[in-house]
Amino acid sequence: MTSLRTPLQTAAAHHQRPFTRDPGRWKRESSRALRTGHVRGQTCSAACELVLVHEPTSWGWLAWAVPGDGSQPEVPHQIGVLTPGATRRQRLALRWLTRRPARHLALDTVPGSLRFSAAAVALISVMVGLFAISRGVPANVTVPAMLLAPLLAEHLPGRIDDRAREHVHIVEGDGPCRYLQRLAALHAPLVQAAAGSDRYELRRSAELGHNLLWDAAELLQTQDTHSASDRLIVYERLMLQLAHQVAPMHPAAGHGADSTDRNPETGPLRGPWPPSARPTTPPAPHHTAGTSPMEGTLLMPQPEPSPVRNADVYLLFAHEPYYPGPGSQEINTTIVAADSLLHPKVCQPDGARIHDLLTRERQPGEIVPLSTLSHELGGGADWPAVGDWERVTTDLVQLVHAGDCDALSLGLPEIARALICSGPDTHVCAFDAAGHDITYGPQERAAVLAQAGMFLTSMVAEQALWPGDGLRPPLFRRV
Repeated sequence: MTSLRTPLQTAAAHHQRPFTRDPGRWKRESSRALRTGHVRGQTCSAACELVLVHEPTSWGWLAWAVPGDGSQPEVPHQIGVLTPGATRRQRLALRWLTRRPARHLALDTVPGSLRFSAAAVALISVMVGLFAISRGVPANVTVPAMLLAPLLAEHLPGRIDDRAREHVHIVEGDGPCRYLQRLAALHAPLVQAAAGSDRYELRRSAELGHNLLWDAAELLQTQDTHSASDRLIVYERLMLQLAHQVAPMHPAAGHGADSTDRNPETGPLRGPWPPSARPTTPPAPHHTAGTSPMEGTLLMPQPEPSPVRNADVYLLFAHEPYYPGPGSQEINTTIVAADSLLHPKVCQPDGARIHDLLTRERQPGEIVPLSTLSHELGGGADWPAVGDWERVTTDLVQLVHAGDCDALSLGLPEIARALICSGPDTHVCAFDAAGHDITYGPQERAAVLAQAGMFLTSMVAEQALWPGDGLRPPLFRRV
């Protein structure tokens, strides 16, 4: 099987790597973690308490685990979002939660451990107590104080932690953190624009973005990204709209600090959002009791017209071969309607993001191979900013197996399948029976797509491909 895997690398962008603006700090913090605690690696079991490096932000923090191989992590281990409109006391609680972890002393005689600070306080209290007794202070006063001081040092920080967490929504897990990381990357330029301006619109956009982060974090504390995909898509759409509306007033809000980002009209966007993301006005999210309402409307310039969208396109992707029944032909490639990416059984919001990319600037009835999308995403380097294409295509195959959507299933020959799995400008070399090498390129790839198009045309002439029921809303508004 020709692999479609591409390097999982991201362009330098807000929150895509630890301490993007201060790489030296990450080196210092990771070196300290290597010396003082567990790091993520083969020698650390699931029971290990990892040392987290906290990167503070204006809205909370990103906590990164330190990989044992010395590389930089791509997804935070934990993300904390401070309540919007936090008071000075609540911001002090945030600083308390991001303090360096307490050092513990292992006790061989009893299970568990003791804080180093508690042991130090116990030693000091004994010395002070003995000194006080020698000076005539009653023992019934000094002895309880000697016992109480280390107990407070051991248990009081935990009580303060519990109180401080009342003002912070903390999210853990790869899926929730990956989504919140994308949302935070969209919010970062808004914060940057508001910090350097006294305009109400810019400050208000940053406040609304903080509210979106808070609501999304609260939702992800109780639900996974799949079950909450409808609301997560709305949150991301709203954040994209804020960034687009603010861009004319402050360039940093439209492009961020990364000079490699490019406008969607001129080339692929290396950033935390899909290359085709240019949202129109979305519906307001539904807020349950206890969430922060998105009150107020920004009176800003209306966004420019969206790029041409065409939902009447198809996704072609290769997968592990299977046989529908005894004696049947091998099936190794599948074509589905673009809207099947919005199916509730497909990993969301990843499917909606790929749908957003797939339907931009396409011809009606066009078949777009997955490898073409990889080519448009900088050779695949920007896939992490869009979604997990492997999980999405696996879900699509399962949909086809279960009969939850229509598809055209193909059994392509080895060379044809290799061409489909390669980019538009890639050449594939093979050897004939005489040992001579033969090169296949874009022309042969186009012929394979044309043949697949003939099969698809005859199929949809009788009945259009059914994408499935209960589809999620797309990131762009249908016209």
